[in-house]
Amino acid sequence: MSPMFFVVGGEYQEGGSTPSGIKEKNMIKKEIIEKIAESTGLNKIVIKKIIDEFLNVLSSCFENKERIELRDFGVFYFKKIKPKKARNPKTGEEVIIPERIKIIFKPSKKLRIK
Repeated sequence: MSPMFFVVGGEYQEGGSTPSGIKEKNMIKKEIIEKIAESTGLNKIVIKKIIDEFLNVLSSCFENKERIELRDFGVFYFKKIKPKKARNPKTGEEVIIPERIKIIFKPSKKLRIK
């Protein structure tokens, strides 16, 4: 088992690496709200309502399978994944994984450069 990362009190504490080997820090919604409030001087309650409404709009777009483009950030779109054969590791039995639709995020060129 590979070592893990821990986030304690919003601070990154290294405990190893992720499966991809990339060091990462988790940021929760509360921390995002605090950063926006700090940089804009707006009330945290107002920012929380705006973020919640933004996430509600994204969720409804996802439910309706709509493509979402956020300039200078990226695009969320849907991709149909073909059915495929897999194997149950315990029994060795062959299983068919049905076709499904997956949400894909493609970052903008501006975001990828950073």
